[in-house]
This record gives sequence, structure tokens and C-alpha cells, in this order.
Amino acid sequence: VHTMVFYLVGLGLGSEKDITVAGLEVVKKCALVLLESYTAVLPSIDAKKLGEFYGREVVVADRDMVEQGADAFLETARTEDVALLVVGDPYGATTHTDLFTRCRQKGIPVQSIHNASIMNAVGCCGLQLYNFGRTVSIVFFTEKWRPTSFYPKILGNVTAKLHTLLLLDIKVKEQSEENMIKNRKIYEPPRFMTVNQCIEQLLEVEAKEQGGACGPDSLGVGVACVGHADQRVVYGKLSELLTVDFGAPLHSLVLVGETDIIEQEMLDIYNVTDETPRLPVGDAGAD
Repeated sequence: VHTMVFYLVGLGLGSEKDITVAGLEVVKKCALVLLESYTAVLPSIDAKKLGEFYGREVVVADRDMVEQGADAFLETARTEDVALLVVGDPYGATTHTDLFTRCRQKGIPVQSIHNASIMNAVGCCGLQLYNFGRTVSIVFFTEKWRPTSFYPKILGNVTAKLHTLLLLDIKVKEQSEENMIKNRKIYEPPRFMTVNQCIEQLLEVEAKEQGGACGPDSLGVGVACVGHADQRVVYGKLSELLTVDFGAPLHSLVLVGETDIIEQEMLDIYNVTDETPRLPVGDAGAD
């Protein structure tokens, strides 16, 4: 007797072709295939494109559906195979760990199919993964909300001479304050934080905190479109990276700790130069 399963399937970082063979086999046999679309997104692929490649319908699962409506699709998994597709690796976000534990509590069989995520693919910049400290999320500042809670985490890594991977904010299906208050289901266009916007915010907080964690002379590596043909990696001082054009999203930034000879050789390949593409003057922090 075939027992129905809820699958968490990693999609990797590149295109619709980055799914593993095991993942593709699962997708082809599942009765319901959902694409989780808010903890991480790939601007280059959408549900339609995935559906065409897999030869079956892919349903977009937004934040409400995953956080509030999860019980409905988990119940479906009692009678049919269900797959939730996740950009990167299934365990890149706590949301998916929560789904795993809920399946176990409900007695629903659950399986994970792994893939590359920024957490390991960031090694493309030449820094050794085991020399990284705590990963830190950087959210978009607003006029009223400019949190500095990330700063001690960065400072802890810097003090321990470890590299810091910064995951940059993405805003998908967000409502304006006015629309939220009036309960209008009108959504803002998606926004993806750039390396440049991140550096502006880091420098602002450093000027306030003055702990030496992420000042203009701190060294960083900006990465963009990791896993894509147009992947970009640029190494330099934050003040130099501030004006570099990293191109299309998604972007991440690594603050460089203590490096060994091999790491330094790799970083030097990506050194910022006069030939590095730059943003138009005055455009660094623009959306």
C-alpha cells in the first residue's frame, strides 16, 4: 500500500533546471504541487515557468497560505502526495522546519529533498564555509523603523575573526500601511535589497554604534545571482562596493573576517577595479 507523503523539495538557486532528479521525480508524481513564494524567491522563475518545465500545474503558496492555511494542504497529504517547492534548500527558513514538525505531530509522513542554497553556494566567493560565523538578516529601513539589533551579531563575528553572511531583505506581496489599515488586498511591487542599500544601512548603524564592525574600510564581498550565468562577485572595502553595479537580484553581502592564503588568493581574483561596472552617480541607495 502506498502511503501518502508531504515532500519539501529544494529548487536550488539557478533556473527551473536546478531541481534535482529526485526532486523532479517527486514533482511528477504528486497530486498537488505548491511553490512557496515568500521566504525566498527567484526573480527569474515563476509558477508558470516551473509548471511548463515540469509538465504540470504549480500553485503559488503565499505567506497567508503557508502560515495560516498550512493545515488545509497538510490534510490533503493524508490522501494524496503533496510537494512544497522551496527556493534554495528546504531548511533555509524556519517556516519549513515548522511544517516538518507539524507533519510529525499529525502523523503525516514527510520527506525532504535537498538542494544548494546561498548558505553553501556563497563559497563561490572563495571564503571557506567553516570560517563563517552567525548568519545575519538585514531588513529594509523605513522612516520610522531603523533597527540596529543585527549589529551585536556582526560584532560578535568580527571579534571572533569570522566571516559574516548577510541575507538581504526581500519584500513580496507587502501592503502599504494605508492599505493594511483599510484591509485592502492591494500589494506593493516586489522589492529586493541591493548590496548598495545594505551597505548604506550598515554604515549608518556603524556611525551610531562605533564598534568597528562594518565601517567604510571594512572588507566585504558582494555577490549577486549566485548559481546563474550572470553571477557577479566583487571584493573590496564597503566604501568601494557602495557604488558597484551588482545587476539583477538576488544580492547577498559577506563581511570578511580573518583570511588564510587560499581565501585571499580567491578574493583577489574578485578585487574591485576601475573596470568594475558602477551605478550612475547618486543612485547607490535608490530602490
